[in-house]
Amino acid sequence: MQAKAIARYVRIAPRKVRLVVDLIRGKKASEALSILKFTPKAASPVVEKVLNSALANADHNYNMDLENLYVKEIFVDQGPTLKRFRPRAQGRAFRIHKRTSHITVVLGEK
Repeated sequence: MQAKAIARYVRIAPRKVRLVVDLIRGKKASEALSILKFTPKAASPVVEKVLNSALANADHNYNMDLENLYVKEIFVDQGPTLKRFRPRAQGRAFRIHKRTSHITVVLGEK
């Protein structure tokens, strides 16, 4: 049995979110929450929110024991990119990519 939660269109670049996600892959859910709480990255509150959502789904939808849950799968996919322009010297324009992420958390029971 496994519980899942997805956060889509999160306005943080996937490359930055993957740094945080790699810290908690395979860990117990309670341990993963404490790691995220003390990680000084912009993506950690977002990942923590998705992990809490997956825990709530496990408890409410599947009646799983919260003590035995671990992060079975966690990955980040790239969402659509917002393209913006920044003025540069001599009337030129410089394209800026504002990337988005889709964060998926799957919890399993040991």
